[in-house]
Amino acid sequence: MTASDPRPKNRYATAPRAADYTIDQAWQTYSREEHDRWDRLFHRQKAVTRGRACTAALEAMDKLELSASGIPHMGELSDKLQKLTGWQVVPVAELVPDDVFFNHLANRRFPAGAFIRPEAEFDYLQEPDVFHDIFGHVPMLANPVFADFMEAYGKGGQRAMRLGQLHNLARLYWYTVEFGLIREAEGLRIYGAGILSSPQETVFALEDDSPNRIGFDVQRLMRTNYIIDDFQQTYFVIDSFEALLDACYQDFGSVYHDVKGKTDFEPFQVVSGDEVLHRGTHAYFEDA
Repeated sequence: MTASDPRPKNRYATAPRAADYTIDQAWQTYSREEHDRWDRLFHRQKAVTRGRACTAALEAMDKLELSASGIPHMGELSDKLQKLTGWQVVPVAELVPDDVFFNHLANRRFPAGAFIRPEAEFDYLQEPDVFHDIFGHVPMLANPVFADFMEAYGKGGQRAMRLGQLHNLARLYWYTVEFGLIREAEGLRIYGAGILSSPQETVFALEDDSPNRIGFDVQRLMRTNYIIDDFQQTYFVIDSFEALLDACYQDFGSVYHDVKGKTDFEPFQVVSGDEVLHRGTHAYFEDA
């Protein structure tokens, strides 16, 4: 918070919310400084993701007309997205409870934070804001196959809660939706929102020697812990969105049975059976 922007970090925190935790984005109340902050974040990240983001994400940004022209209006963005894949973007004040989150996804609604980070946290923000959610997540929802995967994940989350296996399914989300890589003809590319919205991790995930890069395997992901406050020590790589969807359309009941009670893997580990695309040096993490 600065003298020129005296608003609280998240002025939506006390906004009235519906039963599904959605709020009024009140787009007209964004300040000139907030729109300018979006524009600068957008310019920087659009430049750094060129040649690093996956083809689907880059094409979707054009289709959705995401640009440096102020914070997007979620209603207008939803109109464009619905025509492509039937999804909507709904504004929320902050992270919503798991059951609410899964219900939104299962019904093709993506809950996006309405607030934008303060200037003091321009380079790094631990909780998701409107830039992370819209620049990072929304473009992938314009891809029909990935859109189907997200709906399936929402429905799977509802079942995982009933079975007491949510911690396993959360790891799948983390290592795919947030921090996933994909193989394309030109090499590895980014589709995970946590990477796409971070200039530092966009470069680190693809070009640094420190992290492992390992082929995607559902059971392996569900047994792997993750880091929430630094770069990832391992990134998992899918061959295609079709392969990801196929892997996650299966009945996870047997998968949960197979992983239940087994020892978890640490984020830095390479284990027997891994398809190792790059074995990391972990130099960054040793120096951190």
